Amino acid sequence: MKFSVITIGREYCSGGLDIARKVAANLGAPMYDKELITLAAKESGLSEQAIAAGEKRPSGSLLYNLYTMGSDLPLSDQVFVVQSQIIRQLADKGPCVIVGRCGDYVLRGRADVLRVFLHAPLEFRRRRALAEGAVPAEADERTANALLEKEDRRRAAYYNFYSEFRWGEAGHYDLCLNTALGDEVCADLILRAAQG
Repeated sequence: MKFSVITIGREYCSGGLDIARKVAANLGAPMYDKELITLAAKESGLSEQAIAAGEKRPSGSLLYNLYTMGSDLPLSDQVFVVQSQIIRQLADKGPCVIVGRCGDYVLRGRADVLRVFLHAPLEFRRRRALAEGAVPAEADERTANALLEKEDRRRAAYYNFYSEFRWGEAGHYDLCLNTALGDEVCADLILRAAQG
């Protein structure tokens, strides 16, 4: 296999996590998403709740904080640094699928990484969010769209803060897929691309 590590960035409720699970299962490789929270907690000594909270919003400039190492890094920066170390260690161990957490950026210098971004039309994501309970059943179209867009903005802010790229911008991914094609189709396309 040409690409032993697959990173998957995705829009909220695009089905990216389900597709990542299918890809990992077909490869017989581990998938890391929320598992990175547990691993980061063990590595850092912070609680899983603190790690999850630190992922929610970036703090001040990471470069400034690294420059002024005399003071402690803010929690969100500590979380990013620890998770980045873990992502690199997991990639070194062998085949795996990394979901989110700037995995494509953290592993940017490696030739064995397939960088994937999954997106879908808002209407498709809204229907999926309602079916999965990610949006309250009583939410009207406008409210549901606002919730989806808010989560996308949060993901974009995190990614844009910690990387030199723009979240979802096709130019730095190897493969961008519209998940409205179907989970199986997307998983198959990713697996084919991973074969090189």
